[in-house]
Amino acid sequence: MKHTISIIYGSVRTERQGIVAAKYLEKKVKERGLKTYLIDPLEYNLPFLDKMYKEYEKGEAPAQMEQLATIFNQTDGFLIVSGEYNHSIPPALKNILDHFQSEYLFKPSAIACYSAGIFGGVRAAVHLRAILGELGMPSISSMLPFITIGELFNDDLVPKNDIVEKSTARFLDEFVWYVEALKNQREKVVPF
Repeated sequence: MKHTISIIYGSVRTERQGIVAAKYLEKKVKERGLKTYLIDPLEYNLPFLDKMYKEYEKGEAPAQMEQLATIFNQTDGFLIVSGEYNHSIPPALKNILDHFQSEYLFKPSAIACYSAGIFGGVRAAVHLRAILGELGMPSISSMLPFITIGELFNDDLVPKNDIVEKSTARFLDEFVWYVEALKNQREKVVPF
């Protein structure tokens, strides 16, 4: 059974380093034979939230929002890659997430986080878990923190720390299990 995963990355900073983690996860998800979209806020450049996608008349939303809605409607699970900005998530990530709602319902999410330090962005991840639950895409119990992100990967997206491969495999095993389970239930019936 083929599934579609959207990897939503959250930073738009000039010197952003977490994009490497997002590309590494994209590679790992594709290795599992899953269809993958990497959603980079720099490419979609959504305006600050004024109206949610659902508040536009059909066909009147900005083109990049229509494109994301199409992708999100096809998506079976969301892998969120977030840095930690002042103990919370990046504003660009929150902006992308807030533009949509029904597109997320009853689809699982998984949180990968990163920072330049040794905590790997887990404080932002804890905050993000509450946001994702409110949006209707509950997060799996595991989180995948990437510590010292600027030094973690070589140019070929290979982690310099052996633990990363093992923890990523376990994290993705759990995520794909939830993707399959919730997709199976969505095909039967959704609560509302």
